[in-house]
Amino acid sequence: MKFLKIQNYNTLMKSIVLLLLCVVHVNAQVTLPSKQDGFWYKNRIANTKSIVIEAFFDPLCPDSRDSWPPLKLALQHYGSRLSLVVHPFPLPYHDNAFISSRAMHISNQLNTSATYRLLESFFDHQGRFYGNATFNLSRSSVVDKIARFTSNSIGNSHYAAVKVGFTDPKTDHATRISFKYGCVKGVYGAPFFFVNGFPLPDGGSPLDYKTWRDVIDPLISPEEQLRAENLNFFL
Repeated sequence: MKFLKIQNYNTLMKSIVLLLLCVVHVNAQVTLPSKQDGFWYKNRIANTKSIVIEAFFDPLCPDSRDSWPPLKLALQHYGSRLSLVVHPFPLPYHDNAFISSRAMHISNQLNTSATYRLLESFFDHQGRFYGNATFNLSRSSVVDKIARFTSNSIGNSHYAAVKVGFTDPKTDHATRISFKYGCVKGVYGAPFFFVNGFPLPDGGSPLDYKTWRDVIDPLISPEEQLRAENLNFFL
């Protein structure tokens, strides 16, 4: 238990140092993106009545993986009342996280409806891209492996386009912007959540379904809650 606490402390300190370095770097030289970062769930773009959840996920992070099912249940429960945008946040201590995050940007360019399918595929098969699994592979081999995995997830006909995407500086830039955006927002781990622009506590840890209900229920009227309950009863 003591060793575990030391490990957690070291991880936290690394995250804090990373955050400080990011903030200094980003504030020193900010490159404004041409469009807003992130991938909207089911293209359900927020409007003035939406409760907006921003999620920062590392596709190869076990905690990000574990946080997705309960969040997905919450999205199903509240329906159009919630809007979710996911920002890839590749943690530097997760091997191949940047490449997998770049694959999400490439996928989103080719087929926006397949982006979350690819994210779930990464969550389901993370072990294939951990450091031990790719230790003896060159970077080009890892890129090809992830390109093939991506095309299998979004459609094999896209393989050539996915490979080209990994040579396109725009996808590299977009992935860097996602990471820098998280740094500007004060993100220091994954998963990390904001609701209507405000950070939720316990960043870097998964939230269960009950916690999401506890967060969202007070933000909607009793009538809307009852409507959501009745709708889900008949589903």
